[in-house]
Amino acid sequence: MRFRGRKICKGKVVGEALVTSHDISFYGGCDPETGVIVEKGHELEGKSVAGKVLVFPTGKGSTVGSYVLYALKKAGRAPLAIVNRETDPVVAVGSIISEIPTVDSVPVEKIRTGQNVEVDADNGVVSILE
Repeated sequence: MRFRGRKICKGKVVGEALVTSHDISFYGGCDPETGVIVEKGHELEGKSVAGKVLVFPTGKGSTVGSYVLYALKKAGRAPLAIVNRETDPVVAVGSIISEIPTVDSVPVEKIRTGQNVEVDADNGVVSILE
């Protein structure tokens, strides 16, 4: 299955998808040192975003979330790539300054946790490889 979306930040990677139907707030919702989602009641609470293709509808919360994505990258705990239905400005800036390949305008509900996903952000394409 292949989806054409919009490039937010360039790059091409293949990795395991970590998917949620909940929006993500990186500021206060994700530990910047470990990459673990800490927001109480979040569908991904207790799971790490590190090294995953993180798939979620959109971001939420403070502009400090951009810096949290950058801190995750510096700590080696950032997502391998980000796929959104709609990338909000906070996630867009965070992915660009952290050089995390990011694509939006993708039907995120069609991707499942554990699937191998190729993100070709250069061309705005997300492919499920399994």
